[in-house]
Amino acid sequence: MLKTSLLFFATALCEILGCYLPWLWLKRGATPLLLIPAAVSLAMFVWLLTLHPAASGRVYAAYGGVYILTALIWLRVVDGVKLSPYDWVGAGVAFCGMLIIVAGWGRG
Repeated sequence: MLKTSLLFFATALCEILGCYLPWLWLKRGATPLLLIPAAVSLAMFVWLLTLHPAASGRVYAAYGGVYILTALIWLRVVDGVKLSPYDWVGAGVAFCGMLIIVAGWGRG
């Protein structure tokens, strides 16, 4: 379970970074050269998703819970936005959903 969770967090960071870098270019006037590491990051995101042993739909469903938590942590750390208790509770519920789905892999 820990290995799967850490792999999901790495996957989420690659996806978020792959989307954040083009956003910096388009919204903040950063260099278009950021599209190169963005493409690499998104390719890593796709590759990391293939490392899970479950069916793709289950992987995507479980990954969504970790993505929500990771995106909110990114919002706090990178964007400096203070999270509300609702943000934290929602992220916790989503993360618990991931744990439940992963616990059932191979059982049904």
